[in-house]
Amino acid sequence: MSRGDLTDAQWERLEAVLPPIPKMGRPPRDRRQVFDGIWWRARTGSPWRDLPERYGPWETAYAVFRRWQIDETWARVLKKLQVKADADGIIEWEVSVDSTVCRAHQHAAGARKRGPDDPGRTRPNGLVAEPDDHGLGRSRGGLTTKIHLAVDASFHVLAAVITAGQRGDAPAFEQVMDRIRVPRISGGRPRTRPGHVLADRAYSSRQIRSYLRKRGIAHTIPEKRDQAGHRLRRGSAGGRPPGFDREMYRRRHKVECRIGLLKQARGVATRYDKLAVRYESTVQLTLIRQSL
Repeated sequence: MSRGDLTDAQWERLEAVLPPIPKMGRPPRDRRQVFDGIWWRARTGSPWRDLPERYGPWETAYAVFRRWQIDETWARVLKKLQVKADADGIIEWEVSVDSTVCRAHQHAAGARKRGPDDPGRTRPNGLVAEPDDHGLGRSRGGLTTKIHLAVDASFHVLAAVITAGQRGDAPAFEQVMDRIRVPRISGGRPRTRPGHVLADRAYSSRQIRSYLRKRGIAHTIPEKRDQAGHRLRRGSAGGRPPGFDREMYRRRHKVECRIGLLKQARGVATRYDKLAVRYESTVQLTLIRQSL
């Protein structure tokens, strides 16, 4: 067994949430071997063609990774693990929101873009959610991608959104919150509303605070200095300062710790996938592997 491969106990937990093997057609290759190969690529950031022979043909590993992205198997497996954790009482609904910027390798560039000369081109299944910019942005450091995360108090990632690296944190906040959706084993509506939200100054805006108040979600977000100054200059018309609990805010470090753990996979810390949906699947695969 190679370093990073699944143990027997981990494979049993994963196999319980994988889709059933088709009864018709050619028998598939050993799924444990294939999963270990896909994870090796995400852990090391190596090209698919460099997959070691012990994991079988690299074409098989890539085909499974691609197919499970297209039919959303990675997302469903991750969701099943979240459901089990919530049923076991492991998920704590105090959610911290933050983002991290990841450098994009030159191999991540070059994906075809829809331009004004081809406005009617449609995308095949599995690529409908692919953004036109492929989640790539340019900055002084080159190509970058940003991962927006919502992490609970027990370090479970409840939602992840991929955007271009230059995108701001606040505009993606509602999209991240809308991704929080954990079904219940007993039935009924999925849980979508945290009990408390922690975020840094990047999320200090009237729109975000209003969004959280309308949903009845308590929040701890420090006020930006320029916003505080503007409020004070308006006098009584500026209203009261937003409530802020400094002791509660210290618990936001958990999202920072979770980002560090996520980036231990080199295929996440540096983006090598050309498509944003493929990179999102790499993130989901890493979350699955780290949840076992």
